[in-house]
Amino acid sequence: MKAVITVIGQDTVGVVAKVSAACAGLNINIEDMTQSIMQEMFCMIMLVDLSRCNADQAAVRARFEELGREMGMQVNLTRQEVFDAMHKI
Repeated sequence: MKAVITVIGQDTVGVVAKVSAACAGLNINIEDMTQSIMQEMFCMIMLVDLSRCNADQAAVRARFEELGREMGMQVNLTRQEVFDAMHKI
C-alpha cells in the first residue's frame, strides 16, 4: 500500500533526517520526495510504500503525529487512494 506523508512548518535543521528516520524505524520505504521552502515555511511531500511496515496503521499515524509535535510541525500520513480522491477534479 502506498501513502503520502506531508510535512509543513517553520524551517529548521534536521526535518528530512527526522522524518526519514521515523520511516526507517517503521520499515517504510520512501519512493519519492519533494521539498521546498516558501517564505521560511518548510514544505515536503513524500510518496512511501507501507507494504513492509512493521506496525499497524494506528501506530504509524500515532508515530507521525508524535513526530509533528516534537518538531512543532504538521505531519500527516494519507493513503495514496484517499489522497488521489481528495485531489481529483
